[in-house]
Amino acid sequence: MDLAEDYIRSIKRQFLYYKTLAEKAMEQLTPEQLFCSADEDTNSIAVIVKHLNGNMLSRWTDFLTTDGEKEWRNRDNEFDNPYTDKETLLANWEEGWSCLFTAIENLNAENLTEIIYIRNEGHTVLEAINRQLAHYPYHVGQIVFYAKQLKSGKWNSLSIPKNKSNQYNSGKFSEEKGKRNFIDAELNKLNNPDNQ
Repeated sequence: MDLAEDYIRSIKRQFLYYKTLAEKAMEQLTPEQLFCSADEDTNSIAVIVKHLNGNMLSRWTDFLTTDGEKEWRNRDNEFDNPYTDKETLLANWEEGWSCLFTAIENLNAENLTEIIYIRNEGHTVLEAINRQLAHYPYHVGQIVFYAKQLKSGKWNSLSIPKNKSNQYNSGKFSEEKGKRNFIDAELNKLNNPDNQ
């Protein structure tokens, strides 16, 4: 596998990891908690999801051929008019991610050095991807942090549980050295919490 193919494969897994992380955080909340905000300057999880949806649809629709800030996008509306029901929130969450994964699935090595534009600023495709790979985890972190604050009852850890680092490391160091991607193990933990 060449470097470009390895990069594309890696970013797909990175994006999937962060998508799953946010989903596992949101699953721990009641529907009402998804719409809570601490004050008028704090975005609820629903608002964050709406912003991510708007950004993803704008950036990844016709990714290689049109500016990433589409004329039809209304960014301010993403923060002013949040979703009001969980079903719409989750449908739009999936819609945004589907747009992203479709665009990435169609990339090849030659595309990575092509120039695309976001608000008329030129980026290589690789730079544009990295820009979003920094942006989305920023908001996923907000979702996870806020979900943990809102959760009533026991929080199901989405990473190494508190006071379990030694146990986790012991398990890792008991395995033979080998080329593995930590995301595969993390996705497995998130999707199968009983196997931790």
